[in-house]
Amino acid sequence: MSGVTVGVLTETAADERRVALDPSAVVRLVAAGRTVLVQSGAGKEASFADADYEASGATISTRRAVLTTSNVIAVVRALDEALIDDFHTNQLVIGLLEPLTHLASMQKLADRGITAVAFELLPRTLSRAQSMDALSSQSSAAGYRAAIVAAATFGRYLPMMITASGTATPAKVIVIGAGVAGLQAIATAKRLGAVVTGYDVRESSRGEVESLGATFLTPLVTTGSGAGGYARAMSVEEQRVQRAELAAALRSFDIIITTAKVPGKTPPMLVSKETLATLRSGSVCIDLGSSDRGGNIAGSVEGHTTTTSNGVTIVGAGELASDLPASASQMYGRNVVAAIASLIPQDRVTIDPSDDVHRGIVVCHDGELTNAVVRSAVGLRSLEASVVGLEVAAS
Repeated sequence: MSGVTVGVLTETAADERRVALDPSAVVRLVAAGRTVLVQSGAGKEASFADADYEASGATISTRRAVLTTSNVIAVVRALDEALIDDFHTNQLVIGLLEPLTHLASMQKLADRGITAVAFELLPRTLSRAQSMDALSSQSSAAGYRAAIVAAATFGRYLPMMITASGTATPAKVIVIGAGVAGLQAIATAKRLGAVVTGYDVRESSRGEVESLGATFLTPLVTTGSGAGGYARAMSVEEQRVQRAELAAALRSFDIIITTAKVPGKTPPMLVSKETLATLRSGSVCIDLGSSDRGGNIAGSVEGHTTTTSNGVTIVGAGELASDLPASASQMYGRNVVAAIASLIPQDRVTIDPSDDVHRGIVVCHDGELTNAVVRSAVGLRSLEASVVGLEVAAS
């Protein structure tokens, strides 16, 4: 058996259909000399059978055996307490761990000598980090799916339709936020024949929106990009102006897709209760920023569809990539493989404190919280680089 065994578990979060590694990712890991254990049925919801994994070189096993034997555990969603309790010292866990939302869990992992790697903390502006950018890969899936869900929920045609019974006018769609998810939603809505508008407070987004054939709604408030490529935080007055501007514009649209999801923070409110009241009956709002902390749209509930008293449908869709489980899992698996190759170049977990990628995505290692953002969130000072420059043999 290889010195490094990568384990894949069935995801337990409600309505989660993705899996951390698809069979094609297993092929890449096995070719690199890794052993892969997959919990029986882990890929079922994403249409990957156990036989597909075995044909790719993985071994199908029980959940307990995967947890006991693996040096590396790959997951999609944040860890629950029961799973953390099942980990053992010197394991490495990698996934979308939501570290800034689950600070106590990160501390518990550190205390138990587990290395945690969170894709949310990846420095996304580094070109060499793109192969590990799980936020982008999953946002792309979510943006595509948002337009499909909007079309399925909307009670009329999206494209202009000329029929023997007359002509149906095309639906008007606005996508708020021109990041990865927003641009994919714009492109998909255009393909479906809608008249599409993009809105973003970053003026630099204009070219990207217009290149997809959409109209760019020029904001009264413009900002530069902040950390990680996100728009910088706006002042209270800027937020007031933006809300008023959007409220005036949104009433003319049939479908609204919002995409402002900020890891570890409350998402900004973009569509207020008062604005919803001005929308036409039958309008559809898809909230990709929805979470247990709230959403971009007043009244949105993560994972649920609700309807306002005036007939506006609101879809809480913060984890919409899960609705495209096969494609989302394939992209995510590539991100996991790239991260493992960087962190475990041979048979040892090697954290390089001089590497910006390692310094970003590693939350804890060798009994310490190491990520500067996480340490700041719990009131600790940053560690000196020399403290985390260690190697841990794969056990």
